[in-house]
Amino acid sequence: MSYVIGIDLGTSAVKALLIDRDGKIRGEASVSYPLFHEHSGWSEQRPEDWVEGTLQAIRDAVAAAGIEPSEVEGISFSGQMHGLVLLDADRKPVRNAILWNDTRTTEQCREIERTLGEDLLHIARNPALEGFTLPKILWVREHEKEVFDRASLFLLPKDYVRYRLTGELHMDYSDAAGTLLLDVAGKVWSRRVLEAFDLPESFCPALIESHGLAGTMLPDIAGQCGLTPVTKVYAGGADNACGAIGAGILSEGLTLCSIGTSGVILAYENNRDSDYSGKVHFFNHGKEDAYYAMGVTLAAGYSLSWFKQTFAAEESFNELLKGVADVKPGSGGLLFTPYIVGERTPHADAQIRGSFIGMDGSHKRDHFARAVMEGITFSLNESVAVFREAGKTVDTIVSIGGGAQNPVWLQMQADIFDARVVALENEQGPGLGAAMLAAYGAGWFASLEECADRFVKHASAYTPNPDAVETYKGLFGIYRDVYSSTRELNNRLAAYRG
Repeated sequence: MSYVIGIDLGTSAVKALLIDRDGKIRGEASVSYPLFHEHSGWSEQRPEDWVEGTLQAIRDAVAAAGIEPSEVEGISFSGQMHGLVLLDADRKPVRNAILWNDTRTTEQCREIERTLGEDLLHIARNPALEGFTLPKILWVREHEKEVFDRASLFLLPKDYVRYRLTGELHMDYSDAAGTLLLDVAGKVWSRRVLEAFDLPESFCPALIESHGLAGTMLPDIAGQCGLTPVTKVYAGGADNACGAIGAGILSEGLTLCSIGTSGVILAYENNRDSDYSGKVHFFNHGKEDAYYAMGVTLAAGYSLSWFKQTFAAEESFNELLKGVADVKPGSGGLLFTPYIVGERTPHADAQIRGSFIGMDGSHKRDHFARAVMEGITFSLNESVAVFREAGKTVDTIVSIGGGAQNPVWLQMQADIFDARVVALENEQGPGLGAAMLAAYGAGWFASLEECADRFVKHASAYTPNPDAVETYKGLFGIYRDVYSSTRELNNRLAAYRG
């Protein structure tokens, strides 16, 4: 028997999935590591913690399966995006990594906009946001000059871990697309951007396809994690790209809805010239010469968690939501906007805050709970609307995460999105996508699509209810007006927030 391992390097933990040729999980393990918030808005981690956690997770997953190390043919990675790892000439980190959720770089984002102007969206295909990598590079150069002067190259989180396993330096296109340094359509480091910020091309690692062979395990590292030095290591991809692969989003018409703490709507793209004018993100996919467009709701599942913790802390989610099926679509005219930590798509606004609109004395807790679920889904539908308004077909949506665990919410998604919504039999997310890249790279399948046919299994499907679709179309129009109607009020209220 032969196996591959998918490594999902997340923000709070790294997870290893050991998977056989039929796509079945034979072993898994997870290892957590700390986050450091030295100042408000800062978020950092130690790169060495990722390495140690990854080695332990691989070791534990292999041990749990009880297999021979030689049976593992290859491993690959899914990684948290955007995080900055600066290496010196000896390939040692010069400081902690600055993560995707670090917000210290607002002024650097404005500098990028002033310097590049319209070229930014033309080349990088994304606006300058604090989460991206280039603003972090500029911040370190401005505020930690001595540290920056020691740096000779940058990597992203999973690329550093892979370097430590193989001794080889690479970055795949799907992760490079989140740096603002890549010419996304041309698939090269942008000379225009590098020269604009006086960065040499040697500061960037060599680019590689996500299924590309990056090297084999260094002997001492192989010994530490229970594998052999001939184990092949494939590049892997950004977490959202790998999540899409793990959900089978590999052809036109397929869209992913992922509701975790934040929410993502991700649509497959064949056309590198698709233009969303920066309203949604546009990145290279983990599938070769493919792309994806992506919108983000900052507080998706978090909005429901906040509601539960605030009003039903002692109850389970099942208890909290048991009555929502009896509330008709529209929650009796009650609307919720999930802007409780600001918003990303289509409103990149850190000051906006959430609202309940339309409350009256007839509303009970079940109305509020359903309104929260509807509001989250309306926010995600803003991204679907952007796709459709640009001429894109969205007819089948694969739903994963917390929103896929509740049948009422799945039907609600079908009705609000006005599309067929499908859940998965065995949802493993980015880790499965990473394993699929290793399986494809190792030659188990002729294509990622063939791999998905074996590894990704659909479960229940939900079709739109025409009456609910009409109700939600009307309410969605009102929902879209809430942002502009409350923006100035929230700006004025900002001074009173504790």
